[in-house]
Amino acid sequence: MPTSESRIKVKREGAIIEVFFRDRNILDEANIQQIEEEIRALIEAEKNPKLLINFTDVDHLSSAALGKLITINNKVRSLSGQLKLSNIDKQIYDVFRITKLNKIFDIHDTSEQARATFK
Repeated sequence: MPTSESRIKVKREGAIIEVFFRDRNILDEANIQQIEEEIRALIEAEKNPKLLINFTDVDHLSSAALGKLITINNKVRSLSGQLKLSNIDKQIYDVFRITKLNKIFDIHDTSEQARATFK
């Protein structure tokens, strides 16, 4: 079975792991599952993961993708880590606001602002 190409790009800066998405539209169930597995592998390799998910260039996000973000958030917290989100498109942010997920996630306008809030 051929290995599929990674759905994310990862940039490490000190203890902070910044994740970018390769897809503009995160809608396909198989891709969403792969993204979750890749991020889970990153955070499980850390003692207290500091994860920054950067949504630059993401135009659409399915409800399944939102569900996986909640799962990732719970996993990061179970490892005594921190999760921050940044660069979320206004339309996507509106979905976070309407579903009250903006109360669950630590969301920042830019990755620089998010990075500055890690403890």
